Amino acid sequence: MTTFDEREKSFEKKFELDQELQFKVKARRNKLLGLWAAGLLGKTGADAEAYAKEVVLADFEKPGDSDVVHKIMKDLAAVGKPTEDHTILKQAERLLVDAKKQIMADSH
Repeated sequence: MTTFDEREKSFEKKFELDQELQFKVKARRNKLLGLWAAGLLGKTGADAEAYAKEVVLADFEKPGDSDVVHKIMKDLAAVGKPTEDHTILKQAERLLVDAKKQIMADSH
């Protein structure tokens, strides 16, 4: 194997690890966002955890964050707490920082 081949394998491995890390961070952010929304919905404990899991799973419906935002907006509106998408997206941005910290702490 040449140095070039080794370097290519190294870059491929780094890319793979970076993608995995991004996936974990986004999933954790969605869980935190689900827990935040669960609090607004009046859910606690196991109910809040179950709702957060629903939010994480909602992210697999379509690319991007629109599926998660739509689910939370719909659920909050159903209990008389309409919330605009920009409010949810702003909260998601805040929680992304926490999610990154948590994932980095978990991986070390």
